[in-house]
Amino acid sequence: MEKNAHPYRSVLYMPGSKERALEKAKTLAADALILDLEDAVAPSEKPAARELVAKAVEAGGYGRRKLIVRVNGLDTEWGVADLSRAAKAGPDAILLPKVESAADIHRVTDHLADHGAPASTRVWAMMETPRGILNAAEIAAAHPLLEGFVLGTNDLVKDLGAAHTPDRTPILTSLSLCLLAARAEGLVCVDGVYNAFKDDEGLREQCIQGRDMGFDGKTLIHPAQLAVTNETFAPSEDDLALAKEQVSAFEEAEKRGEGVAVVNGKIVENLHVVTARRLLARAEAIAALEAEAV
Repeated sequence: MEKNAHPYRSVLYMPGSKERALEKAKTLAADALILDLEDAVAPSEKPAARELVAKAVEAGGYGRRKLIVRVNGLDTEWGVADLSRAAKAGPDAILLPKVESAADIHRVTDHLADHGAPASTRVWAMMETPRGILNAAEIAAAHPLLEGFVLGTNDLVKDLGAAHTPDRTPILTSLSLCLLAARAEGLVCVDGVYNAFKDDEGLREQCIQGRDMGFDGKTLIHPAQLAVTNETFAPSEDDLALAKEQVSAFEEAEKRGEGVAVVNGKIVENLHVVTARRLLARAEAIAALEAEAV
Protein backbone atom coordinates (compact mmCIF):
# COMPACT_ATOMS: atom_id res chain seq x y z
CA MET A 1 0.00 0.00 0.00
CA GLU A 2 1.27 3.48 -0.86
CA LYS A 3 2.23 5.62 2.12
CA ASN A 4 1.53 8.93 0.42
CA ALA A 5 -1.20 9.81 -2.08
CA HIS A 6 0.28 13.24 -2.83
CA PRO A 7 1.53 13.38 -6.44
CA TYR A 8 5.25 13.79 -7.05
CA ARG A 9 5.29 14.25 -10.82
CA SER A 10 7.66 17.20 -10.64
CA VAL A 11 10.15 17.73 -7.81
CA LEU A 12 12.08 20.92 -8.43
CA TYR A 13 15.45 21.76 -6.88
CA MET A 14 15.64 25.35 -5.61
CA PRO A 15 18.93 26.90 -4.41
CA GLY A 16 18.65 27.57 -0.71
CA SER A 17 20.90 30.62 -0.86
CA LYS A 18 18.67 32.57 -3.27
CA GLU A 19 15.85 34.42 -1.53
CA ARG A 20 14.21 35.44 -4.81
CA ALA A 21 14.21 31.82 -6.00
CA LEU A 22 12.58 30.64 -2.78
CA GLU A 23 9.90 33.29 -3.19
CA LYS A 24 9.36 32.52 -6.87
CA ALA A 25 8.90 28.84 -5.99
CA LYS A 26 5.56 29.75 -4.39
CA THR A 27 4.15 30.40 -7.86
CA LEU A 28 5.61 27.45 -9.77
CA ALA A 29 3.61 24.41 -10.91
CA ALA A 30 5.78 21.92 -9.02
CA ASP A 31 4.27 19.12 -6.96
CA ALA A 32 7.21 19.33 -4.55
CA LEU A 33 10.22 21.56 -3.96
CA ILE A 34 13.67 20.53 -2.78
CA LEU A 35 15.10 23.54 -0.95
CA ASP A 36 18.75 22.69 -1.41
CA LEU A 37 21.51 23.35 1.10
CA GLU A 38 23.97 20.95 -0.51
CA ASP A 39 25.14 21.07 -4.15
CA ALA A 40 23.40 24.35 -5.05
CA VAL A 41 25.06 26.35 -2.28
CA ALA A 42 28.70 27.47 -2.11
CA PRO A 43 30.56 26.61 1.12
CA SER A 44 30.82 30.26 2.15
CA GLU A 45 27.05 30.69 1.82
CA LYS A 46 25.91 27.56 3.63
CA PRO A 47 25.25 29.04 7.12
CA ALA A 48 23.21 31.91 5.67
CA ALA A 49 21.34 29.56 3.34
CA ARG A 50 20.47 27.29 6.26
CA GLU A 51 18.70 30.14 8.04
CA LEU A 52 17.10 31.46 4.86
CA VAL A 53 15.57 28.08 4.04
CA ALA A 54 14.40 27.50 7.61
CA LYS A 55 12.66 30.87 7.70
CA ALA A 56 11.04 30.20 4.32
CA VAL A 57 9.65 26.90 5.63
CA GLU A 58 8.42 28.55 8.82
CA ALA A 59 6.78 31.41 6.94
CA GLY A 60 4.95 29.05 4.59
CA GLY A 61 2.91 30.28 1.64
CA TYR A 62 3.77 27.33 -0.61
CA GLY A 63 0.24 25.95 -0.78
CA ARG A 64 -0.02 22.21 -1.30
CA ARG A 65 3.49 21.98 -2.69
CA LYS A 66 5.53 19.63 -0.52
CA LEU A 67 8.65 21.19 0.98
CA ILE A 68 11.71 18.96 1.20
CA VAL A 69 14.95 20.35 2.63
CA ARG A 70 18.12 18.71 1.35
CA VAL A 71 20.75 19.01 4.06
CA ASN A 72 24.47 18.54 3.70
CA GLY A 73 25.87 15.12 4.54
CA LEU A 74 26.20 14.46 8.26
CA ASP A 75 29.91 13.80 7.76
CA THR A 76 30.43 17.41 6.62
CA GLU A 77 30.96 20.44 8.82
CA TRP A 78 27.47 21.73 7.98
CA GLY A 79 25.33 18.60 8.11
CA VAL A 80 24.41 18.36 11.80
CA ALA A 81 23.61 22.08 12.02
CA ASP A 82 21.49 21.81 8.86
CA LEU A 83 19.58 18.89 10.33
CA SER A 84 19.00 20.62 13.68
CA ARG A 85 17.70 23.82 12.08
CA ALA A 86 15.56 21.97 9.56
CA ALA A 87 14.08 19.82 12.33
CA LYS A 88 13.04 22.97 14.18
CA ALA A 89 11.52 24.52 11.03
CA GLY A 90 9.46 21.40 10.32
CA PRO A 91 9.36 20.90 6.54
CA ASP A 92 7.37 18.05 5.03
CA ALA A 93 10.59 16.07 4.70
CA ILE A 94 14.35 16.20 5.11
CA LEU A 95 16.42 14.75 2.28
CA LEU A 96 19.74 13.16 3.20
CA PRO A 97 22.39 12.94 0.46
CA LYS A 98 24.50 9.89 -0.36
CA VAL A 99 22.63 7.41 1.82
CA GLU A 100 24.46 4.10 1.90
CA SER A 101 22.93 2.12 4.77
CA ALA A 102 20.04 1.86 7.19
CA ALA A 103 22.34 3.34 9.81
CA ASP A 104 22.40 6.62 7.87
CA ILE A 105 18.62 6.82 8.11
CA HIS A 106 18.68 5.98 11.81
CA ARG A 107 21.11 8.85 12.47
CA VAL A 108 18.58 11.25 10.98
CA THR A 109 15.50 9.80 12.67
CA ASP A 110 17.26 9.72 16.04
CA HIS A 111 18.30 13.34 15.60
CA LEU A 112 14.77 14.40 14.68
CA ALA A 113 13.40 12.69 17.78
CA ASP A 114 16.03 14.31 20.01
CA HIS A 115 15.45 17.80 18.60
CA GLY A 116 11.67 17.92 18.71
CA ALA A 117 10.88 17.80 15.01
CA PRO A 118 7.16 17.80 14.20
CA ALA A 119 5.67 14.32 13.88
CA SER A 120 4.68 15.19 10.32
CA THR A 121 8.29 15.63 9.12
CA ARG A 122 9.46 12.64 7.10
CA VAL A 123 12.84 11.49 5.83
CA TRP A 124 13.87 11.00 2.19
CA ALA A 125 17.06 9.37 0.92
CA MET A 126 19.26 10.34 -2.01
CA MET A 127 20.24 7.12 -3.79
CA GLU A 128 23.37 8.10 -5.68
CA THR A 129 26.30 5.84 -4.82
CA PRO A 130 27.10 2.25 -5.79
CA ARG A 131 27.02 1.13 -2.15
CA GLY A 132 23.71 2.85 -1.61
CA ILE A 133 22.18 1.16 -4.63
CA LEU A 134 23.40 -2.26 -3.48
CA ASN A 135 21.85 -1.61 -0.06
CA ALA A 136 18.56 -0.20 -1.39
CA ALA A 137 16.36 -2.90 0.15
CA GLU A 138 17.95 -2.46 3.59
CA ILE A 139 17.61 1.31 3.35
CA ALA A 140 13.98 1.22 2.20
CA ALA A 141 13.01 -0.85 5.25
CA ALA A 142 15.10 1.19 7.70
CA HIS A 143 12.43 3.21 9.52
CA PRO A 144 8.71 4.10 9.35
CA LEU A 145 9.60 7.79 8.91
CA LEU A 146 11.34 7.06 5.61
CA GLU A 147 8.96 8.19 2.88
CA GLY A 148 10.85 8.37 -0.38
CA PHE A 149 13.88 7.80 -2.57
CA VAL A 150 15.39 10.40 -4.89
CA LEU A 151 17.74 9.08 -7.57
CA GLY A 152 20.95 11.08 -7.86
CA THR A 153 21.85 9.95 -11.35
CA ASN A 154 24.65 12.45 -12.00
CA ASP A 155 26.66 11.29 -8.99
CA LEU A 156 25.85 7.68 -9.78
CA VAL A 157 27.15 7.96 -13.35
CA LYS A 158 30.31 9.63 -12.03
CA ASP A 159 30.96 6.96 -9.41
CA LEU A 160 30.33 4.13 -11.85
CA GLY A 161 32.68 5.63 -14.41
CA ALA A 162 29.76 5.33 -16.82
CA ALA A 163 28.50 7.57 -19.60
CA HIS A 164 25.36 9.68 -19.94
CA THR A 165 23.50 8.02 -22.82
CA PRO A 166 20.01 8.88 -24.13
CA ASP A 167 18.62 5.44 -23.22
CA ARG A 168 20.42 5.38 -19.81
CA THR A 169 21.46 1.76 -20.34
CA PRO A 170 24.52 2.15 -18.04
CA ILE A 171 22.31 2.89 -15.02
CA LEU A 172 19.11 0.94 -15.72
CA THR A 173 20.09 -1.76 -13.23
CA SER A 174 20.56 0.87 -10.53
CA LEU A 175 17.24 2.54 -11.32
CA SER A 176 15.43 -0.79 -11.21
CA LEU A 177 16.99 -1.88 -7.92
CA CYS A 178 15.86 1.34 -6.25
CA LEU A 179 12.37 1.02 -7.68
CA LEU A 180 12.06 -2.56 -6.49
CA ALA A 181 13.17 -1.62 -2.98
CA ALA A 182 10.89 1.41 -2.84
CA ARG A 183 7.84 -0.47 -4.04
CA ALA A 184 8.50 -3.33 -1.63
CA GLU A 185 8.15 -0.85 1.26
CA GLY A 186 5.54 1.47 -0.23
CA LEU A 187 7.91 4.41 -0.70
CA VAL A 188 7.72 7.24 -3.19
CA CYS A 189 10.48 6.92 -5.81
CA VAL A 190 11.52 9.91 -7.93
CA ASP A 191 13.78 9.74 -10.96
CA GLY A 192 17.00 11.72 -11.41
CA VAL A 193 17.44 15.00 -13.27
CA TYR A 194 17.72 15.67 -16.99
CA ASN A 195 20.61 18.07 -17.42
CA ALA A 196 19.76 19.70 -20.78
CA PHE A 197 17.00 21.96 -19.48
CA LYS A 198 16.32 23.54 -22.90
CA ASP A 199 15.83 20.17 -24.62
CA ASP A 200 12.10 19.53 -24.23
CA GLU A 201 12.00 16.49 -26.48
CA GLY A 202 14.91 14.81 -24.74
CA LEU A 203 13.26 15.55 -21.42
CA ARG A 204 9.95 14.11 -22.62
CA GLU A 205 11.62 10.90 -23.79
CA GLN A 206 13.35 10.45 -20.44
CA CYS A 207 10.13 11.21 -18.56
CA ILE A 208 8.30 8.59 -20.61
CA GLN A 209 11.02 6.08 -19.82
CA GLY A 210 10.87 6.85 -16.11
CA ARG A 211 7.08 6.80 -16.05
CA ASP A 212 6.94 3.46 -17.85
CA MET A 213 9.50 1.99 -15.45
CA GLY A 214 7.28 2.97 -12.54
CA PHE A 215 8.75 6.17 -11.11
CA ASP A 216 6.32 8.56 -9.42
CA GLY A 217 7.93 11.56 -11.06
CA LYS A 218 11.18 13.32 -11.83
CA THR A 219 13.54 15.74 -10.14
CA LEU A 220 14.14 18.91 -12.14
CA ILE A 221 16.83 21.57 -12.27
CA HIS A 222 14.87 24.37 -13.96
CA PRO A 223 11.27 25.66 -13.94
CA ALA A 224 11.22 25.39 -17.74
CA GLN A 225 11.06 21.60 -17.31
CA LEU A 226 7.83 21.63 -15.29
CA ALA A 227 5.22 21.62 -18.04
CA VAL A 228 6.62 18.62 -19.94
CA THR A 229 7.19 16.64 -16.76
CA ASN A 230 3.77 17.31 -15.26
CA GLU A 231 2.07 16.38 -18.49
CA THR A 232 4.04 13.18 -18.99
CA PHE A 233 3.61 11.86 -15.46
CA ALA A 234 -0.11 12.63 -15.32
CA PRO A 235 -2.66 10.06 -16.54
CA SER A 236 -3.89 10.82 -20.05
CA GLU A 237 -7.57 11.26 -20.88
CA ASP A 238 -7.51 7.94 -22.73
CA ASP A 239 -5.95 6.21 -19.71
CA LEU A 240 -8.61 7.62 -17.42
CA ALA A 241 -11.46 6.71 -19.76
CA LEU A 242 -10.23 3.12 -19.95
CA ALA A 243 -9.76 2.96 -16.17
CA LYS A 244 -13.34 4.10 -15.57
CA GLU A 245 -14.63 1.57 -18.08
CA GLN A 246 -12.65 -1.24 -16.45
CA VAL A 247 -13.93 -0.39 -12.96
CA SER A 248 -17.51 -0.11 -14.17
CA ALA A 249 -17.41 -3.37 -16.12
CA PHE A 250 -15.83 -5.27 -13.23
CA GLU A 251 -18.36 -3.97 -10.73
CA GLU A 252 -21.19 -5.07 -13.03
CA ALA A 253 -19.57 -8.50 -13.37
CA GLU A 254 -19.35 -8.81 -9.59
CA LYS A 255 -23.05 -8.07 -9.27
CA ARG A 256 -23.66 -11.03 -11.55
CA GLY A 257 -21.46 -13.19 -9.36
CA GLU A 258 -18.64 -13.27 -11.90
CA GLY A 259 -14.95 -12.76 -11.16
CA VAL A 260 -13.87 -11.27 -14.48
CA ALA A 261 -15.15 -8.78 -17.03
CA VAL A 262 -14.32 -8.03 -20.64
CA VAL A 263 -13.43 -4.55 -21.95
CA ASN A 264 -12.45 -4.00 -25.59
CA GLY A 265 -11.99 -7.73 -26.04
CA LYS A 266 -9.58 -8.03 -23.09
CA ILE A 267 -10.05 -9.76 -19.77
CA VAL A 268 -10.34 -7.48 -16.74
CA GLU A 269 -9.54 -9.08 -13.40
CA ASN A 270 -9.22 -7.66 -9.90
CA LEU A 271 -5.55 -6.78 -10.40
CA HIS A 272 -6.49 -4.60 -13.38
CA VAL A 273 -9.15 -2.88 -11.30
CA VAL A 274 -6.67 -2.16 -8.50
CA THR A 275 -4.41 -0.45 -11.06
CA ALA A 276 -7.36 1.42 -12.58
CA ARG A 277 -8.55 2.73 -9.24
CA ARG A 278 -5.02 3.82 -8.34
CA LEU A 279 -4.83 5.75 -11.61
CA LEU A 280 -8.17 7.47 -10.95
CA ALA A 281 -7.10 8.37 -7.42
CA ARG A 282 -3.85 9.81 -8.79
CA ALA A 283 -5.80 11.97 -11.24
CA GLU A 284 -7.99 13.26 -8.40
CA ALA A 285 -4.93 14.09 -6.29
CA ILE A 286 -3.33 15.97 -9.19
CA ALA A 287 -6.54 17.92 -9.82
CA ALA A 288 -6.76 18.88 -6.14
CA LEU A 289 -3.12 19.96 -6.09
CA GLU A 290 -3.44 22.07 -9.22
CA ALA A 291 -6.64 23.70 -7.93
CA GLU A 292 -4.91 24.85 -4.74
CA ALA A 293 -1.44 25.59 -6.11
CA VAL A 294 -2.49 28.37 -8.45
